[in-house]
Amino acid sequence: MRNELRIGPAGWSYRDWNGVVYPNRRPPGFHEAEYLASFFSTIEINSSFYRPLRPQLSQVWMKKLERFREFRFTAKLYRAFTHDQRLERREIQEFCEGLEPLIDAGKLGCLLMQFPWSFRRTPENRAHLERLVQAFGQYPLVAEMRHSSWDCDEALDALSRLGVSFCNIDQPQLNHCLGPTAHVTGPIGYVRLHGRNYEDWFRFEEGRLPDGRSGVEARYDYLYSPEQLSKWNARIERITAQAETTYVITNNHFRGQAVVNALQILSEATGERVLTPPSLIEHYPELNQVAGNLPPQRSLFFDQRRAPQHRIPPRRIGVAAVYARA
Repeated sequence: MRNELRIGPAGWSYRDWNGVVYPNRRPPGFHEAEYLASFFSTIEINSSFYRPLRPQLSQVWMKKLERFREFRFTAKLYRAFTHDQRLERREIQEFCEGLEPLIDAGKLGCLLMQFPWSFRRTPENRAHLERLVQAFGQYPLVAEMRHSSWDCDEALDALSRLGVSFCNIDQPQLNHCLGPTAHVTGPIGYVRLHGRNYEDWFRFEEGRLPDGRSGVEARYDYLYSPEQLSKWNARIERITAQAETTYVITNNHFRGQAVVNALQILSEATGERVLTPPSLIEHYPELNQVAGNLPPQRSLFFDQRRAPQHRIPPRRIGVAAVYARA
């Protein structure tokens, strides 16, 4: 079994990433996902959670990332299916049609079913989970549970029988929130780091906060320290050893902090310095500890065929790390 490790951020279209993750002056044809694929081997698609993808848009993404042959997306299931528990045939068909360009290009790694904290382990919710597996079982499925009631052998065994992989998460430990785990219930290992912003985790104000952030931006405004990441690095090692492919997704996206932490995790996993967006180092000088600077003659979109091939040394994890290879 080939144990792949893929690390990257959740999403790419954030206004506060301009001039932080992305350069202020963008060359013609610049695309955010294409730029991130120069540094990571996966990105989680967030927009599919809010509405089904348009096939035309998916086709544009596949064209932009065509040269990144090893790159894989993960995509979030539409919230009407997970949060509203609505399973209308028309919406299911529309959602699946939006994924078809990713499937045809071999670029969809798995589909993430993200459930809200209110989705507790009850007979009704277990039945709905089974309905989702029946509706979307043609895709590799991962379930993200945020309530601690799902952290038990009975629930894990049920997921395993359904062929659904478990998503291990980091979030504030409040009011029966699921704690850190290292579970593997299927061929896919999945980790999502949301940050630990206790003050704003359950706060959903409309409009802007006094400091200018939206409620969502405030919720995911968090930067993990190397010491905090070290414990997750150990869990990632255990997960990766058991799964065929492991995805590590950083969702603390405000001001590019997800990219910072993803690069730090990648550097630890490979035991090497990693390619880093130059503008990001200016805002987060701690990245100098892990950044491998690009030679001055390299363009913004450097030749991926000449990019370094990163593999995790056997003494560290003993698995191949797929890293932005063309």
